[in-house]
Amino acid sequence: MASIDDDSFHEVNSHFVDAVQKSEWIPLSLTLVEYPQGNKETLLIKFYGYVLTRSLYLIGDLVGKFLALISLVPFAIIAGFITLILFRRDLHTITFFSGVIINECVNFILKHTICEARPMRRDSVYVEYGMPSMHAQFMWFFTAYTTFFICVRLHHNNNSSISERFWRITIIATCIIIAILVTYSRVYLLYHTISQVLCGTFIGIILGTVWFIITHIVLTPIFPVIVSWRISEYLLLRDTTLIPNILWFEYTNIRTEARARSRKLVSMKSQ
Repeated sequence: MASIDDDSFHEVNSHFVDAVQKSEWIPLSLTLVEYPQGNKETLLIKFYGYVLTRSLYLIGDLVGKFLALISLVPFAIIAGFITLILFRRDLHTITFFSGVIINECVNFILKHTICEARPMRRDSVYVEYGMPSMHAQFMWFFTAYTTFFICVRLHHNNNSSISERFWRITIIATCIIIAILVTYSRVYLLYHTISQVLCGTFIGIILGTVWFIITHIVLTPIFPVIVSWRISEYLLLRDTTLIPNILWFEYTNIRTEARARSRKLVSMKSQ
């Protein structure tokens, strides 16, 4: 009886592997998604994949699809950093992004020092190391730094309204929830072990905390000196450290300037 069960198991396993290997992957370049072409007999073993991050999930697994999308958050954050740096030229944003780059370099060094393999998954063989998880380390670095920035750097604004305090708490809670989801997605999608994502989480929090301390105590006091350099003026770099609400500051100044120019234009036309 055991022999029959073993034969059945090997037959099913062989069919599983053969179907995966024979599946043809069709790329959708517009959405950076690829999926395998197959028949109804292989639906259970077909996987969709987000090419940019190679996050694969089982077809029909809505949770896996959601977590695969969540795992793209680090790339969205990097795109946001680049956009802010190009259009706002704020020294603090540049410093924050520099910390993100340092965090990624530390992750790369640790991976090639520890040399721990990723978990075995399906018929895939990974060439990248898995300890610590880059996604987990990135997200918890970002979350730790953002939390300290809101709690420490913005704490001096004693006249903040209830709505502003609400939005601060909401931002912190959102960062923590997304970081947890991204971390969990790496285990759920079988790209990392629990120890690998926990290690990435711990290192990310430590580095985020250390980098905030360096920025707040060492770098921020010299921002006024940096923006006074000729090259900083040429690159339009600015320091908004002492401005508690930069959006309101820009709004009021632009509105005042627009009204002044409008009155000047009307005065010139009346002459």
